[in-house]
Amino acid sequence: MFNEYNNLKKLRKIMPDANEYTIHRINKTQAIVNNKVNPYPYSYKKEHFISDVLANSASENFFNIAGRVMQVRNMGKSVFMNLKDQSGSIQLYLNTKNTQVDFNIINVDIGDIIAVIGPVFKTKTGELTLRVKEITLLTKCLRALPEKYHGIQNTEYKYRYRSLDMIMNDEVKNRFIKRSKAISAIREFLINKGYLEVDTPILDSKYGGGEAAPFVTHINALNTEVYLAVSPELYLKRYIVGGIEKVFTFSRSFRNEGIDKTHYPEFVLLECYEAYSDYNDMMTLMQEMYEYVFTNVIGTTKVLINGTEIDFKAPWCKRPMYDLVNNEFNINLYNMCEHQLKQFILSNSLNNNLGLTEIDVNNTSKGSLVNSLFEAYCEGKIKQPTFVINHPYETSPLCKKHRANEELIERFEPFVMGIELGNAYSELNNPLIQRELLQQQAEQLRAGSETAFPMDEEFARAIDIGMPPTGGLGVGIDRLIMFLTQTDNIKDVIAFPIMK
Repeated sequence: MFNEYNNLKKLRKIMPDANEYTIHRINKTQAIVNNKVNPYPYSYKKEHFISDVLANSASENFFNIAGRVMQVRNMGKSVFMNLKDQSGSIQLYLNTKNTQVDFNIINVDIGDIIAVIGPVFKTKTGELTLRVKEITLLTKCLRALPEKYHGIQNTEYKYRYRSLDMIMNDEVKNRFIKRSKAISAIREFLINKGYLEVDTPILDSKYGGGEAAPFVTHINALNTEVYLAVSPELYLKRYIVGGIEKVFTFSRSFRNEGIDKTHYPEFVLLECYEAYSDYNDMMTLMQEMYEYVFTNVIGTTKVLINGTEIDFKAPWCKRPMYDLVNNEFNINLYNMCEHQLKQFILSNSLNNNLGLTEIDVNNTSKGSLVNSLFEAYCEGKIKQPTFVINHPYETSPLCKKHRANEELIERFEPFVMGIELGNAYSELNNPLIQRELLQQQAEQLRAGSETAFPMDEEFARAIDIGMPPTGGLGVGIDRLIMFLTQTDNIKDVIAFPIMK
């Protein structure tokens, strides 16, 4: 079974980084096979988690557990091991003369996966230990695990070999357990509020719902170019038009843009839409959802991020974007015309931080300049959960104008520690205005904009039919998990990020 690979030169053809240690383990595995023990059996009926053993330490029953060996201390007739499964770890004690399988035949190493059966007792030092009566080898490990106390130190290696990272670091493993629980909690929260989970396409002949450069691919059967989804927004609104009044989806979204601590080209976007509501209702929904998830997954709404305690308990603060910029520069945008704002930016050399020349400033609208000032000077100063509301009209073609100020739209973005958590609108449902704005986007695309999106005639026709007043919300799941698990890099909450 393994004899053919015990030559190092031949082995390296199929395992390029093989070393003498790996060869040694392969030889040990062959010896096990020669003793008529299968080192890779098909299945095993595990009856207990290690947490069950720990919770019933006074029980005289036999426990049947399985997991990975993390430590072996072979003292001849007595062997102590540490066994770890998803739920925890426990010490094992084995008398080599008192088990049904000869321990020396299966030759257990650190990293092997085994099953054991036996009762528990406490050692003289008070450590709960399982006395092994039966032992079964389930998987032979061919590579050495990192040294226990230091684990994996290289960050790139941790991302590239995440499985190993999870084995060596319970915090990493638990981070992804929390991620799963958080997504389940969000789903439970929305379903309890009457939302219906639906599907939207990942591949499409067009893209929209967000200003971003798309990924392009090709369908051979149709001989046509298609795009990976940027956002599920336009399809979810078509569900609303179709009469399903509360919808949500967890969408894999793809944006061919930069990578940094809070951005990654593939991410999970929760979007939900509710007929007969507006952005005020979405604010309530978002903060209640965050509070529900944090309370259910980690038992508190408070987390410590870079030395700052953040509390996600509702209600969150609300701050109009104009007010934040006004306070930063001691101006009054409400009374300032476009020309005055441009003169203010140029006279104070603010355009340098915005990456704009004088010509750029003069060719940019008031609303776009306000948004740029906010992004450059204000958003990074927001610490506690805050809804930044009432954006300039130019910032979205899919949102209704503010009912009290037509320079603005009914939009919000929640920020924490300078990081945007999502986006929401009182959704535009006037068919003619919607068509005009979508056509403007298409014109920008034709003019060379990398982030504008093409005209979606199917969506426009749906709005023609009539979409009721609707509130829509998009939430970045990966960023939610970053705060939930108190990590500061999005790659830490993506299990298997792409590495160059």
